[in-house]
Amino acid sequence: MKNEEDLQTSGMNYLETIPRRVVTVYLPLVIFLFVLLFPFYWMTVTSFKPNGELLSRTGNPFWVIEPTLDHFRKLLFDTPYPAWMWNTVIVSVVATFTSLFASVLAAYAIERLRFNGSKQVGLAIFLAYLVPPSILFIPLAAIVFQLGLFDTRWALILTYPTFLIPFCTWLLMGYFRSIPYELEECALIDGATRLQILVKIILPLAVPGLISAGIFAFTLSWNEFIYALTFVSSSEIKTVPVGVITELVEGDVYHWGALMAGALLGSLPVAIMYSFFVEYYVSGMTGAVKE
Repeated sequence: MKNEEDLQTSGMNYLETIPRRVVTVYLPLVIFLFVLLFPFYWMTVTSFKPNGELLSRTGNPFWVIEPTLDHFRKLLFDTPYPAWMWNTVIVSVVATFTSLFASVLAAYAIERLRFNGSKQVGLAIFLAYLVPPSILFIPLAAIVFQLGLFDTRWALILTYPTFLIPFCTWLLMGYFRSIPYELEECALIDGATRLQILVKIILPLAVPGLISAGIFAFTLSWNEFIYALTFVSSSEIKTVPVGVITELVEGDVYHWGALMAGALLGSLPVAIMYSFFVEYYVSGMTGAVKE
């Protein structure tokens, strides 16, 4: 009996050895971080390289010998990039809050009101998220033209919720499901209305889920390309993903320095937001998969 226990202990100790941890934990983490962070490193290096180094076949392509700010100067003063950034912020913020408002009401109704067919409705909402935007933008284009919203920010603000609301609703449904029903029943016994329960009980407990859904919606709105390319044509109304691609590529001439500078500046707001709310984001995603 003692020998068996010793064998089990030695086996568990083998799992805790440094070589095994290096192979099973540290090495995969290093590879993952390299794959994840290398594009940002390449954008940063390229945005600070002068054109001579960018076009040169000699030298180290992974380092900057003589850094320059000419690409950032060209981007900020010779193109409408500040206007693109402002348009992206407005569209992303308004579309995110609009989608969250609708998703909270939909998720609460589906998960907490307990009506017949609620599960089927929730599944249908999630399946709507799986419809590719490349199919939806065709009928949406006709609606946008008929409403006279083409080439305006409202064209994007009103179309982005078509793919934001389904996933945010499904995410919040999973988080609302994890909140005990007893809290709501006690509030109903005390005379609280459904709106009071939602505002004073459900939403405070679902803050991580709301932040997670908000980050997801904001990121999708910020990086969206198809709708922004289809519904907006004026340079001053474009968003960052569309403006950088369409304005900094002239025929077969690619302004790589300015392109990378625009991509770098455009990715910073999302990266900063994730760094502040990453714990809430993980908590919200964990609560969404609970049954």
